Amino acid sequence: MPHHLSVDPAGNRPRVLHLISDSRRGGAQNFARDLHRELRRRGQSSALCALAPHPAVHPGPADAGSDSAGQGPAARPSADCSDTSGLRSAVVLGPGRLRPSTLRALRSAARAADVVLAHGSDTLAACALALAGTGTPFVYVSVGHPRYWTATRLRRVRGGALMHQAAAVTTLTDEARAVLEEQFQLPEGKVRVIPNSRAAESYPPADGRDDRRAARHALGLPADVLLVAWIGAISPEKRLDLALDVLDRLPDVRLAVAGDGPLRETLARHPAAARAHFLGPLPDPAPLYRAADALLLTSDSEGVPGALIEAALAGVPAVATDVGWVREVVRDGATGALVAPGDPLALAEALGKVLAVNRAGLGAAARAHALEHFELGAVVDAWQQLVAEVWTASPGAAR
Repeated sequence: MPHHLSVDPAGNRPRVLHLISDSRRGGAQNFARDLHRELRRRGQSSALCALAPHPAVHPGPADAGSDSAGQGPAARPSADCSDTSGLRSAVVLGPGRLRPSTLRALRSAARAADVVLAHGSDTLAACALALAGTGTPFVYVSVGHPRYWTATRLRRVRGGALMHQAAAVTTLTDEARAVLEEQFQLPEGKVRVIPNSRAAESYPPADGRDDRRAARHALGLPADVLLVAWIGAISPEKRLDLALDVLDRLPDVRLAVAGDGPLRETLARHPAAARAHFLGPLPDPAPLYRAADALLLTSDSEGVPGALIEAALAGVPAVATDVGWVREVVRDGATGALVAPGDPLALAEALGKVLAVNRAGLGAAARAHALEHFELGAVVDAWQQLVAEVWTASPGAAR
């Protein structure tokens, strides 16, 4: 980093504030935690805040929230995002993502930062509202497929108005950048491409059969069955119904479902749900990867899914719908299998083949591919450079 960027006594400016929508373990939240930890490891000042507690937590009279990492009792909303008990925990700012009290807390927290990284669509709106007039720039970190969330004119108008307030926007692929620039007439150079990534050390492979059995025991899962993991929000676009249809066609397989959402109660009544284990939101998905024989992704829309990267780093092959840029992570026939979306029969056939062949070989290939293309260390330099550029271009930067 250039010398003029390290102007405080500790030599760790620009100071970064990561903002996540809530304290669950979703893809955007996991990446923010990993990047926060890596920046801290490199000596850069970095803090982590969530707009709201995990949706499963109901705040009390004091607007208490909790961090889904399960690191203690509910925390009171706070503007001091640097006051965290661990590098993976997030201080909860308020009772709801766009509540006035939450936005006031965000505005206060941003005073201690030089650049805010807004991870996820709700954080885009929050930063645009709370940081207006403060002089603190923010970067919007877009992780989904823009054609999905810009499908209606209202979404395009709203998203464009908000994104024009960001100092920069990041996305995962060149195609996504082209879509964003076209849809929102963003100026040249505003949208940067930085690949999705994860810290390999956070997702270690199972160390043999005993480690796999121990992981299953800790999660309350059966020891000696073929076990497939499904991780995500139980919402319409993620298509857990397809995963259960697949399970219906593979009677020797069990499904471990990590996540929650509006369709959980309905899908729990699916005929195949008796062989599905609904684990709810996990504090950390790594034990489930160690427990699983394969990962199943059934979404109708994705960007570059973090769950696929995490599973690959853990040495777990994946069967996934060929949507978004999933094929950048899953190499059909080499690290898993790709199937057209919406086809439970094809998904069941592909999953059956993956489970029947050399799973260890597919998993090893998946890990090697992920380490080469999606390991966090390879992209942190790009994040530090972008943060430095945004900060030096801001009116409040020290010179």
